[in-house]
Amino acid sequence: MAKKEFAAKMVRIHLSESHKWHDQPVHEAILAKCVELGIARVTVYRGLEGFGSSARVHHARGWPFAKDAPIMVSVIGTETQTEALMPHLDEMVAEGMVAISDVHVVLYTAADAG
Repeated sequence: MAKKEFAAKMVRIHLSESHKWHDQPVHEAILAKCVELGIARVTVYRGLEGFGSSARVHHARGWPFAKDAPIMVSVIGTETQTEALMPHLDEMVAEGMVAISDVHVVLYTAADAG
């Protein structure tokens, strides 16, 4: 096992599962854009309940069939990568919240076979 530590940025995008970007769920569009930008660490979380500025509770009742669950997309990348992502988020996220944090990453990977 190899261990690597480095400074990075974490971008968390909070939105609703019902939000769309060009007839596609916004979280799927964000994931695709991260792949296109070469950001290697992205996870989409589907929450049980949550609310935003509207104070309207979004929930996953009837899960897995509910389509209004809270969604959080967590992106970890370099400062350059996350800065490149932001203009795309400005276009894609019509309603939601983006939180950006400095993080210290400890990455464990399988040892090279060579």
